[in-house]
Amino acid sequence: MAISILRLPAVKTRVGLSRSAIYLAISRAEFPQPVHLGARAVGWLESEIEEWIRECVKHSRKLP
Repeated sequence: MAISILRLPAVKTRVGLSRSAIYLAISRAEFPQPVHLGARAVGWLESEIEEWIRECVKHSRKLP
């Protein structure tokens, strides 16, 4: 399986949160940490974002 990295605009679209909400959740350890791609570039592993979404659905629906 290939590893995919999502940049911030794609992450915002997938999770429905603003930039500030994402970074606040990161600071609270409630959202996956970004991967540093360069001096001023970060991205997120697509697999970690998808898992975060699954966990949100699981908790919101009280699924086992």
